[in-house]
Amino acid sequence: MKIAKIELGEIRIPLVTPFKTALRTVDSVNDIVVRITADDGREGFGEAPATAVITGDTKGSIVTAVRDFIAPAITGMDIEDMDGIMGRLHKCIVKNTSAKAAVDMAVYDLYAKNLNRPLYKILGGGQDAIETDITISVNDTEEMVRDSLRGVEQGFRILKVKVGKDGTGDVERIAAIRQAVGKDIVIRVDANQGWQPKEAVRIIRAMEDKGLDIDLVEQPVNAHDFEGMKYVTSQVFTPVLADESVFSPQDAIRLIWEGAADLINIKLMKTGGIYEALKICGIAESFGVECMTGCMLESKLAVSAAAHLAAARGVITRHDLDGPALCRTDPYEGGPVFAGAQITMTEEPGIGITKVPAVFA
Repeated sequence: MKIAKIELGEIRIPLVTPFKTALRTVDSVNDIVVRITADDGREGFGEAPATAVITGDTKGSIVTAVRDFIAPAITGMDIEDMDGIMGRLHKCIVKNTSAKAAVDMAVYDLYAKNLNRPLYKILGGGQDAIETDITISVNDTEEMVRDSLRGVEQGFRILKVKVGKDGTGDVERIAAIRQAVGKDIVIRVDANQGWQPKEAVRIIRAMEDKGLDIDLVEQPVNAHDFEGMKYVTSQVFTPVLADESVFSPQDAIRLIWEGAADLINIKLMKTGGIYEALKICGIAESFGVECMTGCMLESKLAVSAAAHLAAARGVITRHDLDGPALCRTDPYEGGPVFAGAQITMTEEPGIGITKVPAVFA
């Protein structure tokens, strides 16, 4: 099976409510989709969001990277030559990780279809079902409490609460949510780089002193401030999860080696796809460091690819794959079953998505 054609399209799906973090506010998923057609007519699909504030990628840069660099580099290659394909994919253009991720997942989709097996079993087997958290956007305290209670009513047992805009006011937000949802709900806190190192320590210690029982704090300081991450990690009891600080296997090694984080968040849009994400899994396993699999504002297509990775590898113990739950509609057919907090893998070959409602060109 050879790569015959690579085409691009676009998909827009409105969100149930606006998605708000310390970095941005978004009201819809508006992503580039990739379709790779093999010489036997079979198709593989991938997706990339334009998340300029995190990856630097825009819709224009994604399109240009795929159309003008990646497609010419890998068209005509045999799908079984995974190392060769990925070597060209990552060497033909630097950075542009979201564009690479979309093509990478489409290649893996075809690779697994060629073997007539679901992707997660090819990547390592693992589990046939995983549990995701639900994201609570940063708003005023009352609205965040309402959103948290709504998430619990929908069956989510793990809340990932966005903070980072209001310093010590974030402590009161989390305290109010903890009081509302009770002690049995897991609460994760995501600052999205919103604090300074000493401020982060002060806030996290305040949460600890109040007995808020936080599962982890995600990316408390600026992505490039490895010293700040190390300082926060060394000064608090709550586990620190590195997100925006980790794009590459080299980043993962440095963070772990320097003690700058307790946990690693793997996102395909940061790593450039599954191929490099598997390297980070291997590094984390060798150091005994657990990982989370997360997503940007992605629809079911890209999140399904991440779910296959998460279900395959035991080092991934936490899952932040709530993208489809945030979308108002699901326009796709096939793929893993997203039912509230539960994501159940199926026996469909590849990623499993059989219909993508986009016009490709």
